[in-house]
Amino acid sequence: MNKMPALALAASVATAVTLAAGTTSASAADAKEKCYGVALKGQNDCAAGPGTTCAGTAKVDYQRNSWKLVPAGTCETIKTPNSHGTLVQGPAPV
Repeated sequence: MNKMPALALAASVATAVTLAAGTTSASAADAKEKCYGVALKGQNDCAAGPGTTCAGTAKVDYQRNSWKLVPAGTCETIKTPNSHGTLVQGPAPV
């Protein structure tokens, strides 16, 4: 029996597993979350909430119902003059 096809198959499987693991790690590193109350005026990301129609429509700095995409797990550590970022949408400005 020729061992070459078995070795080639083993190498292919090992390569596929390595590539899959690398892709998963890259996806985890690229994970983002919506963080409300951290965007500056006109710098929010799309579909922010009442009073905004899309990206760049926040009327005031740190608008509580506008969000910015940030790296996952960092939102609530972002300090603003008003408080911290939050994962929950706040009220629209009056």
